Amino acid sequence: MMVQRRSVQQERMLREFGAHIRRWRSVNGLSATALAERAFITRATLASIERGTGSAQLDSVFAVLSALGILESVVASADPYRSEAARPRIDAIIQSGGTI
Repeated sequence: MMVQRRSVQQERMLREFGAHIRRWRSVNGLSATALAERAFITRATLASIERGTGSAQLDSVFAVLSALGILESVVASADPYRSEAARPRIDAIIQSGGTI
C-alpha cells in the first residue's frame, strides 16, 4: 500500500494542471481519445491526468505534453536558471565557490 503525502495545495495544483491539459487539448482540437492515442496511453490514464488525481506515471504525463507540443516549454519552466527567485541563490552559490 502506497502512502499518500499530498497537501491541500498539491491537490489543488494537480487539478489546475489537469485543467490546463484539458484546455490545451481543446486548443489543439483533439478529443480525449485522439490525444490518448497520440500519446500512446489509455483514455483512462488521460482522464486521470485531466482530473488531477495524480495517479499517472511521469512518462505518461510527458507523453501527453509531447503529443500536445508543449513538453519542451514545460520542462524548461522547471529550470532554476530561468527562475527570477532562484537566480540570486544560484549566483550566491557560485560566488561562494559552490556549483549547481
